[in-house]
Amino acid sequence: MFRRKLTALDYHNPNGFDCADETQFRNCIVWLEDQKIRHYKIEDRGNLRNIPSSDWPKAYQKYLQDVSCPFGVQERHEGLDWLLGLAVRYEYGDNVEKYKNCQPLAASSNSDKPSDPLVNLDSNSPDFKAGVTALANILKIQRHDDYLVMLKAIRILIQDRLSPEAISKASQTREGVPVALDKHILGFDTGDATLNEAAQILRLLHIEELRELQTKINEAIVAVQAIIADPKTDHRLGKVGR
Repeated sequence: MFRRKLTALDYHNPNGFDCADETQFRNCIVWLEDQKIRHYKIEDRGNLRNIPSSDWPKAYQKYLQDVSCPFGVQERHEGLDWLLGLAVRYEYGDNVEKYKNCQPLAASSNSDKPSDPLVNLDSNSPDFKAGVTALANILKIQRHDDYLVMLKAIRILIQDRLSPEAISKASQTREGVPVALDKHILGFDTGDATLNEAAQILRLLHIEELRELQTKINEAIVAVQAIIADPKTDHRLGKVGR
């Protein structure tokens, strides 16, 4: 699953790399830090370079935290994939002019047809799971055993909160209507004027939320009535209904 990124980074053995092999895994991490990421100063890489040490997992955990990786030591595949992605980004940043002039692959004969990027998506792929998990961590979305469910939650959040329309709507200032609190009866007395005002404000906000909820309920009722109020007649069955 890492062959493509390792090849792009000129790793010495991308085809034979085995993430399950502890020695290969540790060597790969050290190689990424030494050659591509270079987050630590050379003199600070001693613990990470001490591959045979029994304390290496602790050094690796600290390294993941220092580079702000969202994965831990136990999430080996996801963490390595994240580090490879970071290394690819740094590699491009160091050689912008080199990669800027790269020619795209030849277009296929069906290039005029719109392609769906999800058609060939493998939901069981470790790359897919690592990417979805990373997005969920960034967006603070609760993890789920089904990665497709997590992907759907990410899509909903992005559409509702991060779309250009949502951002534009959120940036608009809403002018409120002045309300005289003394004209609204609280119904009880806390014994403190400040607390009484706070309780009145909370009650008014609650009433506003109830009005919005009632509006949505009414819209749902109208939508259902539009469906059931126009039955189709099937003369062959001798009855009215769908």
